[in-house]
Amino acid sequence: MARYTGAVCRLCRREGQKLFLKGDRCYTDKCAVGRRQYPPGQNSQGRRKMSEYGLQLREKQKVRRYYGILEKQFERYFEMANKKAGVTGENLLSILESRLDNVVYRLGFGTSRPEARQLVMHGHFTVNGRKVDIPSFLVKTDDVISIKEKSRESVKIKDILENTASRIIPKWLELDRNTQTAKVVGQPQRDDIDLPIEEHLIVELYSK
Repeated sequence: MARYTGAVCRLCRREGQKLFLKGDRCYTDKCAVGRRQYPPGQNSQGRRKMSEYGLQLREKQKVRRYYGILEKQFERYFEMANKKAGVTGENLLSILESRLDNVVYRLGFGTSRPEARQLVMHGHFTVNGRKVDIPSFLVKTDDVISIKEKSRESVKIKDILENTASRIIPKWLELDRNTQTAKVVGQPQRDDIDLPIEEHLIVELYSK
């Protein structure tokens, strides 16, 4: 399955809420969800009440779209979460939060997850002093994430850092804004994740 390349605002409208895929635009009056509060499609406004399976499927799709995950990759993450000790749904969200592209976004090094993913792929970040250009790279406790020295002089990077200066950093990350270096000080917990996700629906879906 190829990565979605269409209009990302359609994804937000399909889920009926903002997925914050376009950075600053999502906070303005131009946001498609605010202007057209119904799913895309010719007959979308007359759709019937959703079944239990439909609710579970929509929740999975919503989480996939939040984090920009393909179907097969999402299934692998669920298998990983299911094998770990603890609550499967919470384990799944912790794994997704630990992706490097999400960490870059959470640190304010990208205005959206798609932008953070692109910056990672272009090689603007290091983990423990080594360049990592794989968005799905999973960070661990004590890992150090930095913007490459050369990249800090980029006008784009400077603009991003200026626009995200007020972003609240999760407590499992520590950021030194002077050096633009961060450290993973723990694993993401459920209380650290501010997204409106009902992970138990995803667990129920895969348990069938």
